[in-house]
Amino acid sequence: MRQILRRAVVPAIAVTLLLTGCAAGETSGTGEGEPAADGDALVVYNAQHEELTQEWADAFTDETGIEVVLRNGDDSELGNQLVQEGAASKADVFLTENSPAMSLVEEAGLFAPVDEATLALVPEQYRPASGAWTGIAARSTVLVYNPELIDESELPASLLDLQQPEWKDRWGAAPAKADFQAIVSAVLETQGEDGARAWLEGMAENAVEYRNNIVTMKAVNAGEVPVGIIYHYYWYRDQDAAAEDSGNTKLHYFGKQDPGAFVSISGGGVLKNAQHPDEAQQFLAFIAGEQGQQILGEGYSFEYPVASGVPAKAELPPLETLDAPVIDPSSLNGPKVIELMTEAGLL
Repeated sequence: MRQILRRAVVPAIAVTLLLTGCAAGETSGTGEGEPAADGDALVVYNAQHEELTQEWADAFTDETGIEVVLRNGDDSELGNQLVQEGAASKADVFLTENSPAMSLVEEAGLFAPVDEATLALVPEQYRPASGAWTGIAARSTVLVYNPELIDESELPASLLDLQQPEWKDRWGAAPAKADFQAIVSAVLETQGEDGARAWLEGMAENAVEYRNNIVTMKAVNAGEVPVGIIYHYYWYRDQDAAAEDSGNTKLHYFGKQDPGAFVSISGGGVLKNAQHPDEAQQFLAFIAGEQGQQILGEGYSFEYPVASGVPAKAELPPLETLDAPVIDPSSLNGPKVIELMTEAGLL
């Protein structure tokens, strides 16, 4: 029988629903935080961190005079909303935290090609070969562990090891979140459908489920489980503050092109039916340009810049040293991941 010590309260299947705007917040790029009429403003469907995208929007408006309206939601919600809206969407730009939602919109034929000059700012490994959208930031999968509960020599050599019986009730994750589903998409891409299914079945038996990355990290810190799977920046942000939720933990990087070394690419794209196509391309170029990447690299987020040669914060291991699996971001199959995770009883 499957045992779950802690599980998210909100039903995870909600991430796949075709929500149409009722949950998406709307703020103006002026920094005032008040809803703004679309009018001549650039409309951004934003699933990136709101604080970061607000910084981008404000700086872009200061430089160009073009107003930006942010409609905030999560990856799955806004990606599905764009597919449902189709040509009737008011969106000019779509930004995500992870790339499967970008692939969903690309497969629906809703993106205009990104300007070649913008693509040239981003190394090929951080954008899809199609050129339908581009990477704007990156985050690494990591294993957070509590050295009071597990010795470094006992850590799993691979993310795939966590399906083995000896890991039952000894690791945590947040399967309901788009972040973790992106990691599963890397397992699917590298191991195939049968391999992903077997790993998810093992996860359903072994993993302790938490609401999100932060709660997972807190659980490891509190000694509820020895290890957890999260993205790197949650740990570095907490360490940069008081380390209240991570002070008892360390990070382990899998490397060796393991699925557990997956680097998830945050995406940006211009909608084919954008009402402000030129301004939308300008905004995407701004984000991928030096100023936009510096806002990312020097700000609170601790994510990795991927464009214009802008370095990450000094505390982070260089992105090129992580030895992540080589995956075309547009190949990640979000709908199949949802299907397999639902089949395994994780959603």
